[in-house]
Amino acid sequence: MTTLPTIRSLRVRPVLAPMPRPLRTASGAIPAAPLILIDVQTDQDVIGRAYIFCYTPMVLKPLCAFFNDLAGLIVGKPVAPTDRFQDLSWTFRLLGRQGLVGMALSGLDMALWDALSRAADRPVVELLGGTAKPVPAYDSFGLVDPVADRAMLEASIGAGFRAIKIKIGERSSAEDAAMVCAVRDTIGATVRLMVDLNQSQSVTEAIHRIDRLAAYDLTWVEEPVAAEDLEGHARVRSVSPVPVQTGENWWFPADMARAVAARACDLAMPDLMKIGGITGWLRATALAEAASLPLSSHLFIEASAHALAVSPTCHFLEYLDMAGAVLAEPVRPVDGMVTARGPGFGMEWDEGAIARFAVD
Repeated sequence: MTTLPTIRSLRVRPVLAPMPRPLRTASGAIPAAPLILIDVQTDQDVIGRAYIFCYTPMVLKPLCAFFNDLAGLIVGKPVAPTDRFQDLSWTFRLLGRQGLVGMALSGLDMALWDALSRAADRPVVELLGGTAKPVPAYDSFGLVDPVADRAMLEASIGAGFRAIKIKIGERSSAEDAAMVCAVRDTIGATVRLMVDLNQSQSVTEAIHRIDRLAAYDLTWVEEPVAAEDLEGHARVRSVSPVPVQTGENWWFPADMARAVAARACDLAMPDLMKIGGITGWLRATALAEAASLPLSSHLFIEASAHALAVSPTCHFLEYLDMAGAVLAEPVRPVDGMVTARGPGFGMEWDEGAIARFAVD
C-alpha cells in the first residue's frame, strides 16, 4: 500500500507577470497579471505547484500573509486534497470562504492535487479517472479596436482558433454593435464569437444591447448584469436571443447550485480559484451534468485542461495566458485545442523570470 506524501512546508511568492497582450475590460485595464505562486513541499521531495490570479496588486501582500498563517494548519498532514478541503472549509465556516479566503483555499487545493499527481508521476487528469485529450479553446481578448487590433485577431485565426471572445460594455450600445460587427467581418462567418459584458449593464440595458447584437451570430453573452444578481440574469435569459453565460464569480459549488436553481444561465463557466480548486470543480461538474449545462473554464489554462477533460458537459477552455511569463514551458494551443500535460499540471517555474518579476 502506497503511503501518501506528507506536507513539509508551504511557500508563496508574489509576482507581476507580463501578459502577451494587455487585458482591457469595462472595469479597467490589466497590463500585467498579479499572481501568487504556490509551492507545497512534501516529505517525498515532491513539490506541488499552483498559482492564483489576484486581479489587483493591492491584495498580493495580504494574501501572502494569509497563506503563511495557513501553513500552520496543514504542515505535517497528508497530501489528501479532499480531506484538507473539508478541514479548511470547517475551519473558516463562521468567517465564510468568499474573497481572499476562498482564493487561498482553492489555490492550495490545486497545489495539493499537483503534488499528489507528481508523487505518482502522472498527470492530474489520470488521477481524476480520465486521460489527457484535446479540449476546444477560444482565444480570449479584452476590449478591442477592430482597426488597430485587426492583425491580432487575424493572427488568432491563423494560429488555429475557431472561437474568439471579446469584451464589450465600456462604450455606447451603438459603438458596441459597430465593434462586434467589425470583429465578425474580420474573423468570418465560420468562427464562433462570444462577447463579455463584464457585469456592466442593468437588466433593461442588457436586454436592449443583446437584441441589437444577436444579428452577429453570437455563441454566448457573458455576465450581462452584476454577477450576484441571479434574478437579473434569469430575467435577461428569459428573453435573450443569445445564450447567457455566467459562473466565473461563483464561490464554491453552493453558489453554482443557487444559480442553477434560479435558472440564471444557459451555460456555466466556473473559475478554479473560486469554485474550490479541483475538489470544488469535481462537485460543480455533477451540478452541470444534472442541469444539462455546458461547462467552460475561466482562466488557469494549465489546470483547466485537466479539469475539463473529465467534465461530462465539457464545452470550451478559455485561453488567456496569465502565467506563461514565469513558466519554463508555457501552454501553447495546437489547432485551437489545449491538451493536459503532466506530471501534475505540467508546470515548472522559470526561476530567472520569477526573480525579474518578483514583488517586494
